[in-house]
Amino acid sequence: MKNKVESVCIIDDDIIYQYLAKEEIEYTNLVQKVMFFDDGEQAIQFIDEKLTSDDIDALPDIIFLDINMPVMDGWDFLDAYIHLRPRIGKKIVIYVVSSSIDIRDMDKAKEYSSVSDYIIKPVSSYRLTSIFTELLAA
Repeated sequence: MKNKVESVCIIDDDIIYQYLAKEEIEYTNLVQKVMFFDDGEQAIQFIDEKLTSDDIDALPDIIFLDINMPVMDGWDFLDAYIHLRPRIGKKIVIYVVSSSIDIRDMDKAKEYSSVSDYIIKPVSSYRLTSIFTELLAA
C-alpha cells in the first residue's frame, strides 16, 4: 500500500476555491502533488499531451471537477474525457465538486460512469482524507 496519492487535479475557475482546496488537501498530508486548471479545456489539453507523449505517470490519480466554468465547463470536460478514456492506461477517479445543489446536476453527474461521486462545496479535510485513504487502500 502506498502512503500518499501521487497527484490530484483541481479543475475550477475560482482561484479562492483553488487556494482553499489546496490548503485542505495539504492538511491531509496524503498527496504528493496538486495541479490546477482554470477550465476543462486546459485540463483536456494536458491529458491529451501526456497521452501523446506517452507520459501516463504525469496524469492525476484524482480529479476534482467543477461544473460551471468558462471556455469548457465540467460537462463538456466529461464528454471530451470519455473519448480520451480508452487511451488512458491508469485509473483516474473523478469527483464532481460544485456549489450547485440542483438535483438535476446531481442526477446528470450520475449518468457519467467516470464520475465517482458528486460533492457539494466546500470539501472538508475529513472527506478528502476519506477519499485519499480509500484510493490508497485499493
